Amino acid sequence: MIQTRQMILTRYGGPEVFQEVETGIADLRDGEVLIRTHFAGINDTDIMARMGLYPDAPPPPLVLGYEVSGVAAGVGAAVEGIAEGDSVLALTQFGGYSSHVVVPKRHVRKVPENVSLEAAAALPVSYITAYLMLFRLGSLMGGDTVLVHNGAGAIGTALITLARMKGARVYATSSRDMHERIKDLGVKEVIDFNQQDFVSEIMRITGGTGVDLVLDAGGLSQFARSYQVLAPLGKLVMYGVQDSMGGPGQVSGLFGMAWRGWRLKFKPMHLMNQNHGVLGVNLGHLWNYPEHIDSAISELVTWAGDGQLNPEIDRVFTYVRVGEAHEYVHGRQNFGKVLLDFRALTQKAAQVQAQI
Repeated sequence: MIQTRQMILTRYGGPEVFQEVETGIADLRDGEVLIRTHFAGINDTDIMARMGLYPDAPPPPLVLGYEVSGVAAGVGAAVEGIAEGDSVLALTQFGGYSSHVVVPKRHVRKVPENVSLEAAAALPVSYITAYLMLFRLGSLMGGDTVLVHNGAGAIGTALITLARMKGARVYATSSRDMHERIKDLGVKEVIDFNQQDFVSEIMRITGGTGVDLVLDAGGLSQFARSYQVLAPLGKLVMYGVQDSMGGPGQVSGLFGMAWRGWRLKFKPMHLMNQNHGVLGVNLGHLWNYPEHIDSAISELVTWAGDGQLNPEIDRVFTYVRVGEAHEYVHGRQNFGKVLLDFRALTQKAAQVQAQI
């Protein structure tokens, strides 16, 4: 039995609720891959789960984490295409904040030789979510206009990168200090969401036409306003409820979500008359539909290997600083992905294993 170190969420609360523990991993079953984690990604869903605001998360004690990269340390029977020693990335349905994880083969991909394990850890959640929103639900075409809210975030930078690859004209919102870096990604106009009204700014920029696609994780207090900037045949894709995580002057939590949701109404006749679409994405609800995830991650890995995309990595925190990393992401200080580094544990484990 392999021993693994994990950062366990002991209870709901602030960044101080994590505790490092050691536990054992049972023998691999058919179709499973054991990964020695190098990096684990941090996502908004992790922060919401820590605060008790993510209904899909099991109750504490719980190991958070939806994505990892590392080295295959073992493969079960019937696993093809992955060998021990391969560099890999994987989607994990929780459990990613661990020195070792066991993942079904279908959620594991080899990392191309020219792609770093840091970049690989940033691909699964953010880029699959962005891919599904832009290309599956959004039907994005070259020349379309796109508004990306929170363009500096991990999913925001992924959306901008993929939309620009397709030839779209991209606008974004962010705090003022992130504007120049967002423009470096090819964004034409960046709107300061603290000082400017994005509805009036988008309508001014587009001459009153609006945009073809809006990607919005702001939450229920913002969705109705994003709907106002849709052009004919435009689509609003909702993929998060960041306002539920609280802030000055905000109603936060599950009660706040329910209250704002009750007031938010998209009327069928209005949608038809305006030729608009309102869509939603929750990657966690696609685990039982692997064909959607498989095609997305395979294409993304190919693009990364070809040099067409290189995820933005903001900071890498040693795994024991997970609470500090959560505060950093929650405070919207990041430009791109924030990762946890488990190499201090896993490289030592690899050396011990080699001596056995």
